[in-house]
Amino acid sequence: MRTRILVAVLAVALLLAGCSSGGTRDDGRVTLRFQSLAWQKESVEANRELVEEWNATHPDVRVEYVQGSWDSVHDQLLTSFEGGEAPDIIHDASDDLADFAYGGYLADLTGLLPERLKSDIPPSGWETVTFDDGVYGVPFLQEPRVLIANATWLKESGVRVPTPEHPWSWDEFRQVTERLAGDGKYGVAWPLKEPVSATLNLSLSAGGRLFHRGADGKVTVRFEEGDEVVPRTVHEQVNTDRSASPTTLGSGGSDTLPGFFAGKYAMVPLGFSYRQQIVQQAPEGFDWQVLPAPSGTGGLTQGVSPQTLSVAQDCPYKKEAAAFLDFLLQPRNTVRLALGDWMLPTGRQALADPALHTAEHGWATGTALAAHLRPAPAQTVRGYPEWKDKVATPAFQEYYSGAIGLGELRERLEEDGNLVLARYQR
Repeated sequence: MRTRILVAVLAVALLLAGCSSGGTRDDGRVTLRFQSLAWQKESVEANRELVEEWNATHPDVRVEYVQGSWDSVHDQLLTSFEGGEAPDIIHDASDDLADFAYGGYLADLTGLLPERLKSDIPPSGWETVTFDDGVYGVPFLQEPRVLIANATWLKESGVRVPTPEHPWSWDEFRQVTERLAGDGKYGVAWPLKEPVSATLNLSLSAGGRLFHRGADGKVTVRFEEGDEVVPRTVHEQVNTDRSASPTTLGSGGSDTLPGFFAGKYAMVPLGFSYRQQIVQQAPEGFDWQVLPAPSGTGGLTQGVSPQTLSVAQDCPYKKEAAAFLDFLLQPRNTVRLALGDWMLPTGRQALADPALHTAEHGWATGTALAAHLRPAPAQTVRGYPEWKDKVATPAFQEYYSGAIGLGELRERLEEDGNLVLARYQR
């Protein structure tokens, strides 16, 4: 009987150890669980290879690779945090960190990161992961929004092709798409299934802010003149000029590619990383190019929510986890991660790598935009996920489709939105 009880106790202990965020093996080695959200083949391979290289050179601190998913990461992490089963090292995006940081689920990395890493990433990058003077992640990859264009179509039309040095204004962009449209074809296809981040981030180029923080630290929504430029441009392209496809408004970026390859749309605004899918899927001989997004009173400025690496507050080996981050984000390794994800590094040394400045696949155009990237407007706003899902997404979707006007859009973003945010700021 005593033997059976002892066996049962040991089984429970082993089960609990398996559910914890980290632990020490019988041989004394520390084990850290690293949950990665890499999904493209090259990116997954780069992450796994780097984990293997770490393990080969750090026998006392073993890292286990855990595959996560962008589709469910917020809810999955929240459940794992509350259940005490969070991974030690967490891959996420900066606009998803605020509630986790304020909730006490993430470790403050202020005193754990090496000076090399802190000085290599610009202050605007650290701003995306700083909450109440604590640093709750390392921003390491970012991507601007660009225009992916049918190069043959543009050349034949005779329109001026923009460059980072001489971009289109938002008015010129609208005029160009109207000129390119006709005969059942469209100048642009906006994939706005998730309209909020695209709208807010591009609105920085027109001077939009939307979220305003008062002296008391509380945030309110004000939909002002600069915030109107981008949504009004999209609305007019769809509903007045008929230069933008109405059927793609409910689509994701990947959904627009078949129509783009078939010649239905001259351009598609997409994240920089979509180039990888285009290279894989474009028919032979299809000529495409990367153009900068339009410019406004704020120039080429646009918001980004960098991909981040954080350490769970419950991780018992925070110094070891920080050492792994330092290894993973060495400039040469960050370049590998950036190339694998078809994105840009945040670190200055990695961003200067010649591999990221080639004309092929528009790398040079994207890299030229890096200096104009700023923290996304919603970066530190508590309650943003609820505001986005319950208020902003349906409001923008209805406005873009023509179901409501600009006045009602403003009213819903401000009045309904501020009611939601108020619950998080008491």
